[in-house]
Amino acid sequence: KSMTEEQKYTVERKFPKFEVRRYEACVFADVTVSADFQSAGSIAFRSLIGYISGSNEPNTKIAMTSPVIQESKSENSSTKIAMTSPVIQESSKDLQIVSFVMPAGMTLDDLPLPTNSKVSLREMREQLIAVARFTGRWTESAYQRQLAQLREQLIQNGMTEISAPRYARFDPPWTPSFLRRNEIQIPITIPTQ
Repeated sequence: KSMTEEQKYTVERKFPKFEVRRYEACVFADVTVSADFQSAGSIAFRSLIGYISGSNEPNTKIAMTSPVIQESKSENSSTKIAMTSPVIQESSKDLQIVSFVMPAGMTLDDLPLPTNSKVSLREMREQLIAVARFTGRWTESAYQRQLAQLREQLIQNGMTEISAPRYARFDPPWTPSFLRRNEIQIPITIPTQ
């Protein structure tokens, strides 16, 4: 097991195919890239690593935390228009937000300011998140398949999706795909009994 600190949560409820976790408030360091799903991570990675390695004011190192989180910015704002013309197809690149989770307990006030304009900091409140875990390669098709399954589970259990789903990766790229831990994370509300 790596020595990387993992984002803090408690498991609230377990279901056969997913669990509901309560994540503590934290800060995300975000880089937004216009890229397809699969290349977004590697494009954003350099800026994010730079930020935690000291390209910040006042030049401080920040511990690496897992997972690396990715969400599509247009996931909520627009249902994809049917692919009627080649123009739309070409521009179907989404804005992808790739994020590092800052170490537990750190607030915006504690964190150094990014000196790279690509990096921004975002405060996340405590959240209830439905999480499904899977292994395998980081492909958009695997992500979409897992996402559809989790969404179906949420509907069956009367839960409501309240913001964009996230794709969480826990392992470095050199980890064999069958050993990789990936997660779909969907912020939700649970109906009160």
